Amino acid sequence: MAETAVLRQRTHEEPSAPPPKGGLLAGLLRTARPRQWVKNILVVAAPAAAGELFSRHALTQLGLVFVLFTACAAAVYLVNDARDAEADRAHPTKRHRPVAAGQVPVPVAYAVGGCLGLLAPAAAAWLCSPAVAALLTAYLGMQLAYCVCLKHVLVVDLAVVTTGFLMRAMIGGLVLGIPLSRWFLITTGFGALFMVSAKRYSEAVQMAGKAGATRALLTEYTPGYLRFVWQLAAGVAVLGYCLWAMEEGGVPHTSVLPWRQLSMVAFVLAILRYAVFADRGTAGEPEDVVLRDRALALIGLVWVAMYGLAVANW
Repeated sequence: MAETAVLRQRTHEEPSAPPPKGGLLAGLLRTARPRQWVKNILVVAAPAAAGELFSRHALTQLGLVFVLFTACAAAVYLVNDARDAEADRAHPTKRHRPVAAGQVPVPVAYAVGGCLGLLAPAAAAWLCSPAVAALLTAYLGMQLAYCVCLKHVLVVDLAVVTTGFLMRAMIGGLVLGIPLSRWFLITTGFGALFMVSAKRYSEAVQMAGKAGATRALLTEYTPGYLRFVWQLAAGVAVLGYCLWAMEEGGVPHTSVLPWRQLSMVAFVLAILRYAVFADRGTAGEPEDVVLRDRALALIGLVWVAMYGLAVANW
């Protein structure tokens, strides 16, 4: 009787996972994380900054590298989920992932991930340039090393994830032969570190005093340290952007207003608004934070408009 009561209690507390939706292809698509693909829009950052975004050649090449980067990211997700299948089955949320739930067999996930990881750089070398293929290969190598061991190394895990964002921003300039300015790299790199560390900080705050942290390193990082990192990164990102915006402050312009300098206001407001969620411990995935907060989305649209007017010299 006692064992039956315990079994009923466990069944009530830990409901079984819902049956997987769809077949193998649907499972592979879910494992590729379509919601994460929005991050790859960063490939347009450098061409947009240089005002070389709307030519037919630029759109074709950027569309191609977007697809190739998405394929590389999907390959990493597939290999990561296949490698962590056993651990994910014991996790209250990750057990619903297609590989952990058995919807996608582990060998299939490895095979599809391996094929995507080989085909994407090969296609880049054939359709783009060897430099683009090299960057994609470096991204794959770094992310696979992260899945295997680097995600367990303090600070290095933050650097690897941040570098992944920076590579997305760099590849757009690389495919079109656009020189990348130091201010662009500083602002993009530290802006990415700000969002990554804010997410880690939020996870640490939410998991404080609870067992089963979603990331093993959360037990080694302290919330105070992660707060220091995102505050430092936010400050450097703002400084880098302001220096970029004021770089031509003394040069006469022909536009109606100095949009380049005025865009600093929108950029700083966006950082401050995002920091509200970081401080509360609710800064999860960057795309979710931006899309769910109307004020932040509106500030972002204003910044994009000012940025575009500055590039167009209107």
